[in-house]
Amino acid sequence: MTQSTPSNPAAPLKGCLIALASFLVVLFLPVSESLSVEGHRLMALSVACLILWVTEALPIPVTAMLAVGGQALVGSGTIRAATNNFISPVFFFVLAMFLFAAVVRQTKLDIRFARWLLAKSGTDTRRIVLAFMVGTAAMSSIMSDVPACAIWMALAVGILQRENLKAGESNFGKVLMLGITIAALIGGIATPAGSSINIMGLVMLSDLGGGTVPFLKWMAIGVPMVVLLIPISWLVLIKFFPPEISNISSGSEDKGTSRSPFSSDEFKVIVVFGTVIGLWILSNWYPQTLDVTMIALIGGVVLFFPWIGVLRWEDASRSIGWDVLLMIGGVTSIGLASRDTGLATWVVSSTFDSAGNVSTLWLIVGISVFTVLIHLVVPIGPVVNAVMIPPIVALALAIGQPPMLLALPVIFTASCAFLLPLDAVALITYSKGYYRMIDMLAPGLVISVFWVIILTFLMMFVAPALGLIP
Repeated sequence: MTQSTPSNPAAPLKGCLIALASFLVVLFLPVSESLSVEGHRLMALSVACLILWVTEALPIPVTAMLAVGGQALVGSGTIRAATNNFISPVFFFVLAMFLFAAVVRQTKLDIRFARWLLAKSGTDTRRIVLAFMVGTAAMSSIMSDVPACAIWMALAVGILQRENLKAGESNFGKVLMLGITIAALIGGIATPAGSSINIMGLVMLSDLGGGTVPFLKWMAIGVPMVVLLIPISWLVLIKFFPPEISNISSGSEDKGTSRSPFSSDEFKVIVVFGTVIGLWILSNWYPQTLDVTMIALIGGVVLFFPWIGVLRWEDASRSIGWDVLLMIGGVTSIGLASRDTGLATWVVSSTFDSAGNVSTLWLIVGISVFTVLIHLVVPIGPVVNAVMIPPIVALALAIGQPPMLLALPVIFTASCAFLLPLDAVALITYSKGYYRMIDMLAPGLVISVFWVIILTFLMMFVAPALGLIP
């Protein structure tokens, strides 16, 4: 997980003081009769942790540890319950995906695929932007958004530097970097395996009694969204930031790498990962036997087998984002605690009193729009899930709607972080200086509108046809 370094040394202290003051204010507010004492204390802790996450006053994984230990400290729950909620299937799924990302980079399969795709796009700058977006989205659909974005960004920087296009001055550089970021976030929703946000949301939905979503049925919603949103996003970005050059110099890509025979290690990785994907698809019919996380873990373990030998733990451990894993554990723990203490139910009854009088269509639109906008305050996908899913499930139960109908828009839209480059994925490209923070807002807003429209249509008409919604 990328974390920015505050330019003002006093910023971390200021963030900590604001978090502490907010904690004390909420803690000493009068306790609502409809909220348990434990829920009230958890609310104070949650507010403080959210402020620390948003301001990055403490390292993000450190705040996640505070979210776990703080539950026992403030008396909202026991440390055993907090740590039990910390370790979830999401933790191990993400660990396995880090292993696959490491071996793909180590064998240079990512470079082979990227150069093959770029060789097909020619030298037209608009087509190159589309090729980068398609490639990023495709890679992001089966691995974490962060490494997919980082891989394509590295290729983009090489092209921009060779063309002598300066950061902050080139529209082509701007649209290329924005395209990579947006495509990584869009591609991550194609499959449940495309992002830890998806798996975390689905596990939380299941734990809260909202039901399970089979792999292929998720794809029946996710893939059409990606297929529609990638060309729409490309057109929007090109419209806002037309490249200042129409072509780049030819012969820029190393075609030899993409045309050379596959090495033994590359072939082994393709076989193992192909098997994992095949089993994920089969889990649609055998959900009790073939669990998505179990398949990912076993596939990751196979990479180390002596007769496979494509990955060593010494190399893999350097590629594992332990901070990401701590973050996921922390937000999962505090999210499930909000259910156990009644905090989620209280939030629903206090905030969505009149939701029962709103039509299903506008309820889905409202939830999706709110999830888009909350990224401005809570720019971390897993935190969005942890904050939104428990009360939304409670809301659905309270008004007699299927929990999946209202929770799935949250899980999908938790990846819709296009308004400002605050998400970890966006920060990867933003750090290169080819676009300003405000540059993302206008095109990101337009793309977010299309996201909400397409998702609402799919939830209203496709999800019931799939049997996800009674």
